[in-house]
This record gives sequence, C-alpha cells and structure tokens, in this order.
Amino acid sequence: MIFVKIKGVDLKFETESSIFSPNSIDKGTLAMLSVIDFLPSDKVLDLGCGYGVVGILAGKLIGEESVVMCDISERAVEYTKINAALNGVPHISIRLSDGYKNVEENDFSLILSNPPYHADFSVPKNFIEVGFRKLTMGGKLVMVTKRLDWYKNKLTSIFGGVKVQEIGGYYVFVAEKRSRIIKKKTKPVKNLSKKLQRKQKCK
Repeated sequence: MIFVKIKGVDLKFETESSIFSPNSIDKGTLAMLSVIDFLPSDKVLDLGCGYGVVGILAGKLIGEESVVMCDISERAVEYTKINAALNGVPHISIRLSDGYKNVEENDFSLILSNPPYHADFSVPKNFIEVGFRKLTMGGKLVMVTKRLDWYKNKLTSIFGGVKVQEIGGYYVFVAEKRSRIIKKKTKPVKNLSKKLQRKQKCK
C-alpha cells in the first residue's frame, strides 16, 4: 500500500508489480501534477491512468462525476477501481481503452497523460492528434516525458504552440487549444494573372 499526500489531499493506493511504478508515485506524474490547478468547472481525462493517481486526485478535488479514467491494461483498470473506492470516489468513470477508443466524449478541459517512454512514437502521436479533437476550446493537453524535441515539435505542429517546463529531469508540456487549425487554400497564380489582365483592360 502506498500512502501519499498530493495538493493537500491524503491518498492511498493498492498496486502490484505488473503496473507502472508499483512501489511509489512516479516522479514524472508528480512533476505533471505540480503545474496543474484543478478547477471546479473542469472535465478531466486521465489518459493511461495506471493504478489511478491522477484521476483519483482530480475526483477528490473537483468531483468524481467530472473525471474519466482509462488504460489499455486490464490489471491497471482493476486496481484503479479498487483505489477509487479506497479513496472515496467509487463513481468515477473508469474504462478499459486502447488510447481514446472507448472515450466518446469531446468536451474535456484537461487531458493528462504520462505516456510510455519506450514505446514507438505512434502512441503519443495518437494521444496528441486525437486529444486536440477531444478538448474544448481553451482546453489543455498536459503530458510528461523524459524526451524533449519530438514532443515539443509534435505538440507545436498540432496546437500551434506549447509551454515546456523541466522539473526534476522530466519535461512537462502544456498545450492549449486556442483555435481550429485550418490550412487556407491559396488561389493559383494564373487566376491572379487573369485578374491583373482584366484590370489593365479597364484602364
């Protein structure tokens, strides 16, 4: 059993060796949580929830009805359900899901994720690209990793910008959805030439 206090909230977690960071709360997760203020109006997705630290904390702070948690691991989901009950938030929506596959909602104000470091980039690529569509305008995707360049470039390409903080050897990325990025089509030069020719004739 892990006992911890985060943001003034006492929490306890049952876990097992097959789940990420079984003996203590991962430092990357704590770094990510240190830059987040959960607001009463938030709707939170804990993407890749492990045994439930982020989403359960959010549920304690803003209400269990405002939180969705998911993980691809059946064992992680089982332990998240155990830990949600242990911490007094048994009604959080906890789902077995490969990424966003079983997450239908598109109205999150916060998506929080500590993606697997050693997987290929197809996993975080999906987390970022689909996450953009799952956020409300002004919503934020927050990720923590030990890698900088790829995440910084990818988040910037999708969101138009990203804030990065280095905390204890981890990089915490905060990307805000400010607009729908649409590439404007430019008219061919030949059309412009025709317009110029018509103007010349009118003179």
